Amino acid sequence: MANKNLCILFLLSLIGVATAQNCGRQAGGATCAGNICCSQYGWCGTTDDHCLPSNNCQSNCRGTGNPGSGPGESATNVRATYHIYNPAANGWDLNRVSAYCATWDANKPLAWRQQYGWTAFCGPVGPRGQASCGRCLRVRQKKSHS
Repeated sequence: MANKNLCILFLLSLIGVATAQNCGRQAGGATCAGNICCSQYGWCGTTDDHCLPSNNCQSNCRGTGNPGSGPGESATNVRATYHIYNPAANGWDLNRVSAYCATWDANKPLAWRQQYGWTAFCGPVGPRGQASCGRCLRVRQKKSHS
């Protein structure tokens, strides 16, 4: 009887693990219910492994502020890049210049590419790639309007 109860407990714990919520880039950008943290591996939880930016937390991380709650936020684990060059000299070919993030928009129409600059701000720092980078900002250049 004790073995049967132990077996039932074990199976219940497996079901709990199997139904744990996935999040982040591993789940198409989904966030965890109840503002719970999303770990670098795409699991929801409340431990330091899930929530600390230094552990590559993906969303609802500790110490990063609440979006929209004030004049600005800060983080210590972000990467920003800026590429300065003459885009017209490269025929607005984003693949040829291979600027970080810009290649993701390389198939946009020429009018769209000419409207936006190629400045990128990405975070939090983690494995490289569009999903882990976050969203790259498209900055309209004030001087050249490009």
